[in-house]
Amino acid sequence: MSDGTIGLVAAGFDDLSELETARRTHWGRWAAAVLIVAALALLVRAFAQGQIEWDYVGRFLTVPVIVSGIVATVEMAVCAMALGIVIGVAVAIMRLTPNPVLRGVAAGYTWLFRGTPVILQLLLWFNLALVFPTIGIPGVWSARAVDVMTPFFAALLGLGINQGAYTSEVVRAGLLSVDQGQYEAAQTIGMGRLQALRRIILPQAMRVIIPPLGNEFIGMVKTTSLASVIQYPEVLHNAENIYYANSRVIELLIVAGLWYLAVVSVLTPLQMLLERRFARGVARGRG
Repeated sequence: MSDGTIGLVAAGFDDLSELETARRTHWGRWAAAVLIVAALALLVRAFAQGQIEWDYVGRFLTVPVIVSGIVATVEMAVCAMALGIVIGVAVAIMRLTPNPVLRGVAAGYTWLFRGTPVILQLLLWFNLALVFPTIGIPGVWSARAVDVMTPFFAALLGLGINQGAYTSEVVRAGLLSVDQGQYEAAQTIGMGRLQALRRIILPQAMRVIIPPLGNEFIGMVKTTSLASVIQYPEVLHNAENIYYANSRVIELLIVAGLWYLAVVSVLTPLQMLLERRFARGVARGRG
């Protein structure tokens, strides 16, 4: 025992510093790992030996109609998410305003669109002409609803307005995460409420808003598949049209699944980079 450790051993007790630490064998972990690997092996074997024509998967993976479908999917996801963010920010601000009327309207909007299925909302927008044959501004502009509510526009409204309800809660949580003192400091230097939100509160809230918002966007890419029920030509709808003709159902579903995985695989690292960008100031402040 070295001189440096003599003072660390209490009188009447043995020095245990030289004893080797026994490592515990986690048999449960090993058993779980073996079972998982075996299940994956059986799953791969089932797909490899099943009645799946993998040549069709490779053949239809890059056909123009599938590629145009994935382009339409990404386009709809971007447009609907942009609409959802605009609505969500506005509704979140309304939820935090002292005006009881605005708070009630915002709460009712969130309750309605979060409480009904997305596919139901898509069908309602697409069939709006059954309720309002003509839409527009009286004396200024009017048109037949059946001409206005195209699959693209109906999908945009259905997905975007629904997303706005969820985004509003994400933004509201981010705004509430900012210390109340920031609001008070903005008021002391003469800033109005909206100016303080734009220049002080929202920039600080972004580090809380960005991670769930990125997840919402990735979810939106997959949610666009529901627009196939109103004939919007996204990738799943186009894959369905092909397998209705050649009966290669599983092969075309695998093609659509691979494209969804590819898009999500590209978006995930982009989301991580965006999160790091907005978290840099926090990291420096803590250091």
